[in-house]
Amino acid sequence: MARIGYARVSTCEQTLDLQTDALKAANCDRIFTDKGISAIAKSRPGFKKALSSLRHGDSLVLWKMDRAFRSLRHALDILDHFERDGIDFMVLTEGIDTTTPMGRCFFQIRNAFGELERNLISERTVAGLAAARKRGVKLGRPCALTPKQILDARRRKSAGEDMSVIAEHHRVNVRTLYRAVNGC
Repeated sequence: MARIGYARVSTCEQTLDLQTDALKAANCDRIFTDKGISAIAKSRPGFKKALSSLRHGDSLVLWKMDRAFRSLRHALDILDHFERDGIDFMVLTEGIDTTTPMGRCFFQIRNAFGELERNLISERTVAGLAAARKRGVKLGRPCALTPKQILDARRRKSAGEDMSVIAEHHRVNVRTLYRAVNGC
């Protein structure tokens, strides 16, 4: 049951001392760090190493929540992973500790908000697509064939030519040709 600490500062001029001192005081067994790396950076080697070192029963300890996560979505994804794998999570300045009843409550509330967020996104997407269709917007990828090519394909199909030969002539997949001929 290891306590893995993680600390990050955005610029090389900043110091990790405040965070690492707090993580040491929280009895972290190992502390991983990233220095001079923005919160939104996709590649954070220290954070990646911290995550990969966590095992069932371990805890990730942060000084502050924003030191680790790029966005709310990123936090929710990581915390879902922790919950599935039996990894605890602590944030020293925000009093989050999933080894306590209040900390577990935080997880439940987080899950409720995560589900609400997914449902709202889905609802907005469906409404946006319906509004676009109503305005006559054609959704999806554009047709791979020009109207002239579609007419040619229909004519050749009517003359009995094999669809695979027509598709090869127009350099498209047979399924693409069928969709185009039948109303792309």
